[in-house]
Amino acid sequence: MPTFIDVHDGFVGVTQEQLAEAHQADLDIEASEGVHFEKAWLDPESGKVFCLSSGPSREAVMRIHERAGHATDQVYEVPVQV
Repeated sequence: MPTFIDVHDGFVGVTQEQLAEAHQADLDIEASEGVHFEKAWLDPESGKVFCLSSGPSREAVMRIHERAGHATDQVYEVPVQV
């Protein structure tokens, strides 16, 4: 299953609890697209969120994020790791 990292903008000032709620929104519907969100990281000063997921395609990851209310087109497949 391919692995993806995606980037979200616009999360300035978001708390850990708010990030957990956004992440849970993805988890609640991820199975409908065969996606699994592993982790999410937040930099509240820059407003950047980074998510690690696996799934059948970039488009599937994008659809889940859109349906969960935090769409992004910055989804990158990362097929090489060390």
